[in-house]
Amino acid sequence: MRLSQTFIKTLREAPKDETARNGALLVRAGYIHKEMAGVYDYLPLGLRVIENIKRIIREELNKLGCEEISMSALQNPEPWEKTGRFSDQEVDIWFKTEVSSGGELGLAPTHEEPITNMLKAYITSYKDLPLQVYQFQTKFRNELRAKSGILRGREFLMKDLYSFHTSEEDLDRFYGEVEKAYAKIFDRLGIGGDTYETFASGGIFSKYSHEYQTFLPVGEDTVYYNGDKSVVLNDEVLNDETLEDLGVKREDLVATTAAEVGNIFKLKTKYSEPLGLKFTDQNNELKTVYMGCYGIGVSRVMGVIAEKFADDKGLVWPEAVAPYKYHLVGIGEEGMEAAEKFYAEHPGEVLFDDRDIRPGEKFADAELMGLPYRVVISAKTLAEESAEITERITGKTKLVKLSDLK
Repeated sequence: MRLSQTFIKTLREAPKDETARNGALLVRAGYIHKEMAGVYDYLPLGLRVIENIKRIIREELNKLGCEEISMSALQNPEPWEKTGRFSDQEVDIWFKTEVSSGGELGLAPTHEEPITNMLKAYITSYKDLPLQVYQFQTKFRNELRAKSGILRGREFLMKDLYSFHTSEEDLDRFYGEVEKAYAKIFDRLGIGGDTYETFASGGIFSKYSHEYQTFLPVGEDTVYYNGDKSVVLNDEVLNDETLEDLGVKREDLVATTAAEVGNIFKLKTKYSEPLGLKFTDQNNELKTVYMGCYGIGVSRVMGVIAEKFADDKGLVWPEAVAPYKYHLVGIGEEGMEAAEKFYAEHPGEVLFDDRDIRPGEKFADAELMGLPYRVVISAKTLAEESAEITERITGKTKLVKLSDLK
């Protein structure tokens, strides 16, 4: 990308209506554009971050034998009515619309009902199971509060995975595999050190479910953890029974704020039973399919990373999710010629600030945009066949031979 040829422009100040740091910085740095409260457009840089997050998730899920699909956002009320969840009294976050020919449709806040209904056409025998499918889908939720940038949106991107099994034991097996995969995903995203599997309410499905909470000062959840953080629980399950189950004492727990980036549930037969998702077992008996669901908020993860690593100068992206590895600046005629050569030799890795503006402005934008490395090439650095490399996360600068830059 050449900054002289993109419509992206940085802003010196955040929009007055964007109070969350992640939203303010992402707008200022040209990653997103705010349409309205809780609704954002992803610009070229922001979309590259989203795609990098998706790539990491996709790679780890594919290792588990999961298959990727893409389902409709528009929802037929029928399967939802069978579970009682199309009712606004039961689920109060629906966006619904009237069809011109009559009737009502909804915009999906999640996809348990439609995926269960769809797979009735494909699951008939125990030989068809287990089955794991996932998607990256835009969800719609009519949130009462949408003031946290992309941490909480009315329209947002989610990865939702659904698994289907012949037994509860097989569901438990796969659930454990997803737990391990999620740990790898969050490590690769750069937030594994502060993201913990957290005991939360299992609702009507089970005693507990698990959330993945990233400790964050602006997080909307309160969680409690013991000394070595081997036990973390949401405040919704902080009671005597849970403390006894987990073998911890209330006085040994510390409270902190956190942002939920994912969750996993053992749904069992909650949706397969009312929707009639069944299979014939080895004895030719008709049985109900067991299910699990596993979510990661993709756009929410982007906001958490922005919040977690940003400093007073701007964004700071971990290399694995950054839109580009290098932010390239050439100074002077000789420096610009060498920068052009570097840009051509590193396709897909370089954001080249080739604008006709002062170097100081370019450096300020580099700090705001937050790419892992700023590369400055000038007559002075070329005298040593080098470039000046500044690591964004530490601010440390050193000369590196151009031939050594990969």
